[in-house]
Amino acid sequence: MPRHFLDLDRFDENTLRQLLCLGEEFKKGNSHSQAPLSGKTLAMVFEQPSTRTRVSFEVGMRQLGGDVVLLSESESQLGRGETIADTARVLSRYVDGIMLRTKSSENLEELAQHSTVPVINGLTDLTHPCQILADIMTFEQHKGPITGRRVAWLGDGNNVAASWIQASVKLGFPLCLGCPQGFGPEATLIEWAISEGGDVLLTEDPEEAVRGVDCIVTDVWVSMGDRDPKRRHELLQPYQVNQRIMSLAKNSAIFMHCLPAHRGEEVTADVIDGPQSVVWDEAENRLHAQKGVLAWCMS
Repeated sequence: MPRHFLDLDRFDENTLRQLLCLGEEFKKGNSHSQAPLSGKTLAMVFEQPSTRTRVSFEVGMRQLGGDVVLLSESESQLGRGETIADTARVLSRYVDGIMLRTKSSENLEELAQHSTVPVINGLTDLTHPCQILADIMTFEQHKGPITGRRVAWLGDGNNVAASWIQASVKLGFPLCLGCPQGFGPEATLIEWAISEGGDVLLTEDPEEAVRGVDCIVTDVWVSMGDRDPKRRHELLQPYQVNQRIMSLAKNSAIFMHCLPAHRGEEVTADVIDGPQSVVWDEAENRLHAQKGVLAWCMS
């Protein structure tokens, strides 16, 4: 049975800690084997364009001693009608792992169901677990263990927010999401978090969301496929992370953003480029966290 990395809610705390520790060891250069994936190949399948996911997975795989094959939708038979199941069966005969960045979580599930090699979620419309592993690593490098610490999410309750909710439950830290009406995460996800004993709060008041927290996180207001950007901007404007919002958090609070950022929209330039911002460490840690995922899945 291949070791897939699909979503954080499928792992227990110990396994997530193992993944984070692997990433930390690779970052420090303390791993017993610096080329654990020598002779192995990762297929990277992109239905959506990417900068950080593409570069971090390719560089990470090569640093672990392996190789990569890149496939965009236009460069594979996926864009010409071949089923996900058949693609999974074929790629499993050629490569040792598959990373998929897809518009549809159903595509990820189908790929994993029919693949005999590990499948890694590089992003879906519902979740982005690799990003949150990097975020947790970044938080802990700056603030110590995240368990029991308070995190706030401001803006659209999107796929990144969903993975933050899953991480909150599995790693035991309170999470407050400040989202306008109609922009919150799926109600079933909040219900799941509460049923699992998670400390997750959803509010329409951005000040309530960030008051006294250790970390504020946001993301772009308009992503690929979002409609009516003007209306979205109007509704999300009160949730902009600016100096006034940061002043409501702890004095030692940090700011995170998965990038790309639109300065002057979801965050002001003085925040993202200021002393509380850790976004560049966060971006770097995509490489290290994903090396931990690659080694765990494929070695």
